[in-house]
Amino acid sequence: QVRLVESGGGLVQPGGSLRLPCTTSGVNFKINTMAWYRQAPGKEREFVANISGSGITNYIDSVKGRFTISRAYPRNTAYLQLNSLKPEDTAVYYCQTRYFGRDWWGQGTQVTVSS
Repeated sequence: QVRLVESGGGLVQPGGSLRLPCTTSGVNFKINTMAWYRQAPGKEREFVANISGSGITNYIDSVKGRFTISRAYPRNTAYLQLNSLKPEDTAVYYCQTRYFGRDWWGQGTQVTVSS
């Protein structure tokens, strides 16, 4: 059974940091590409970053240099490190992977950036 669980969200001031873990089960974690998406109020869900099984990363321009995606194998966990946060980063953040020909999503974790 495929399962993705995100956590680590919360309220943070502009310029602050958060780390979001995504713990996975039921997937071939070492070869699957893991991704993070986000959805702001009233907006469509958008791609943020991903990391391949070989460690190749991609980021949207608006987060490049501020966010870092990584993966660790003891608990098959993907991380999104959020630094230098801005109010426009406020969104529900979702972990995602593709397995058995379909997309799998976590429940999401709320990140709110406010002064």
